[in-house]
Order: sequence, then structure tokens, then C-alpha cells
Amino acid sequence: MVRAHLLWRASRALPLALSVALAACASAPSAPPTALPSRSAVRPAVAIVSPTPRLVASASVAPETVDLWQELRGSFAIADCEADPAVQVWARRFTRNPERFESKLRAVLPRLVYVQQIAAQYQVPGEFALLPWVESHFEPVRGRRGRPAGMWQIMPRTAGAMGLRVDGHYDGRLDVPAAAHAVMKLLRGYHDQFDDWRVADYAYNSGEFATARLLDKHGSPPATPLIPALPVRAVTRQHLVKLLAIACVVREPERFGVTLPTLSREQHLVQVPINHSMPMSLAADQAGMSVEALKTLNAAFRGSVVDAGVTSYLLLPAKHARQFRAATSDDGDAREAAHVAETSASPAPERVADAVSRPIGLRTHTVRSGDNLWQIARHYSVDISALLRWNKLEKNALQPGQVLKVSAN
Repeated sequence: MVRAHLLWRASRALPLALSVALAACASAPSAPPTALPSRSAVRPAVAIVSPTPRLVASASVAPETVDLWQELRGSFAIADCEADPAVQVWARRFTRNPERFESKLRAVLPRLVYVQQIAAQYQVPGEFALLPWVESHFEPVRGRRGRPAGMWQIMPRTAGAMGLRVDGHYDGRLDVPAAAHAVMKLLRGYHDQFDDWRVADYAYNSGEFATARLLDKHGSPPATPLIPALPVRAVTRQHLVKLLAIACVVREPERFGVTLPTLSREQHLVQVPINHSMPMSLAADQAGMSVEALKTLNAAFRGSVVDAGVTSYLLLPAKHARQFRAATSDDGDAREAAHVAETSASPAPERVADAVSRPIGLRTHTVRSGDNLWQIARHYSVDISALLRWNKLEKNALQPGQVLKVSAN
């Protein structure tokens, strides 16, 4: 999982930008950061050549994919199944029950394909599109207080440094597009810094600071052995082994007695713009899907309301996205009024109606390293005195990850 000492990186003002635009969710990667000064002369003895993955269409549009697995294999960059015996051991563990493995993979395939599209945008190898399998089996894990969450298993404080909003109403770690962009941008930066995708995985698991110190002391690892002979924790080494093991299964599924599932165009995930808040039940009705299915794909909303004040989109299968657009383009307002009137008549949904009627103009800003009140006030065209008042700040001191109100209630 991503460790909280990304905050060290922010405090040292290293050039890699960790923020992700939640509303846009399709920004291009930032310019490659400069390597750590103390490692300027340390380069891998044998570089692992990374192919340049073909950039694909924006993840907001469902692409026509002839063979999505072949596309994924074509973007692999680290090694094959024969490179280390431990990789095959874990590949067989993953597939020891072929039917269960295939069923699980079929259930998470839309998210896997979506993540792979974003990985390609940042020129991150396809192995890392499988990273959520290692972390959570692509499940939108809701973290308890102070614990990691989301299919990437991101710590709360780390999320702030990555530009992901986490509060009582919304958890950006469970926002599939936002978190995927943040993680891929992070991994791209790790590779630009360490020149080795294996080391980038180590940094993801154990932290940039610990990894930089390790390489300062021992130097960059050669291409062989595949699993670098560096004195890392067993869990960090195993993290890389597991990642390469699931990639091995994708490379040679027949070797492990499994059949990889297919994904129709209708099942591809797309982002659908939303322009106003609504009850989750109404959104599900307009999309023609169950509330449970909608919540699973949009697990970042912690309540029963789709809050347009914190994000500008829903993630839906292409088929349901078309239905949602059609329902909201013509008579959406009338449908919503009827829905709210209907649900307000029953005892339980009063809180939903209240949530819909609350102001949705409240805007927030997640503080990033280097931010100050003057910059934030200028960006949002507000007075510094208003920022101080809205956020009950007594001094001009901000912390990365802090969420500020930048508009009146």
C-alpha cells in the first residue's frame, strides 16, 4: 500500500506533483521530475527497457477492443514467467481454483480495463494495471479510521498529498478515475526517479524515502535477478512477486488452466457528467441499474446522495451511461422532482430529500505542498479574510491534505 511518508516528499518539495484533478480526471502527466541529487551518478547496471505503450482513447469513452488481453500483454515491460521461480509459485496460488479465479476476474474486468487505459495515458506498463489485484482484488475497500482504503489501499494522509479528497462525505481513494490517475502519475514519477519499474513497485509499497535511502546505500539493481537482491522487507519483495505473478497468468493463461473472460463494449466503464446533486436511488433509476451496483462503482460517495459539489461525474457501464444521459437530458428535472416527492412521503428517505435540498454551491480545495492562502484566494477569486473566516483559521499555516472551504455555505 502507499505509505504516509509521501508527506516527507512534499515537505522536501521534490518536483513530482502528486495532485490529481478530480473534476478533469484526464490530465496529461506532468514533466518528468529530476532524480534525487544524491543519486545523480547511480544508474542501473542493465536497464530494463520499457516499451512506449500506445496511447488510447480517453477513459471516458468506451473503446472498441479486438483483444483486450493482447492489448494488455503488449504493454508489459518487466519480464516473462520464467524469470523467477517465485513468480510461478504465486501464479499457481492465484489460480489453484480456476473457476473461482475466472469468476472473480470476470467481476472486476470492467475496472481492470478502465485502469489499463489510464496507465497507458501515463506510459506506465500494463503490469501496474494489475496492481489492484495484489492490493485488494479490485475491491472498493472502505477503510476504517486511519486505515488504507480503495482498491489501491491508500492511507488517508497519503491521499491528501496525492490530491485526493477524504472527508465525512466523500473518499477520493474509492473514486476509480481520480485514484487511478493519482496512482499512475505517482508510479510514472517513481520510474523517472529510479529508472526501474521494479524499484517503482518497491517505492509504492514501502515509500519513496526508504527506497531512495536503500539505493543510495546499495546502488541500483541490475536486470538480473528479476527480484532485486536488495535488503527490503519480505512483504515488499512479495508485493513485486505477486504483481509479476498475476501478470504471468495473463501472459500464459493456458499454462495455469484458466480462460480469461471477455468484455463487451456495453460493459466498458465511462464517465458521465452530472450537473446537480441527486439521491443515489434516483441516479440508479435513471441509469437503469440497482442502487447497490451504482454504489459499488461510485463508492467514494459515503452517503446516499450523488454530490455534484465534490465530483462532476458518475462512473457507469456504457449501456447504462446512455440511458442515464437520455433520462437527464430532457425531463431530468421533472423526474427528480417526482422522485423526491415520492421518497419524501415514506419514513426513511427524509434524509435524502434534505440532502438534495441543501446548498450544492459549497466548494473546497485540498491543500498541496507549496500552497498558501494568497494563491488559493487568488485562484478562487475570494478574499483571504473570507478564507480565514470560513475555515476558522487563526494563522496563515496550511498543511498538505487539509481541506479548505473556498466558498460560502
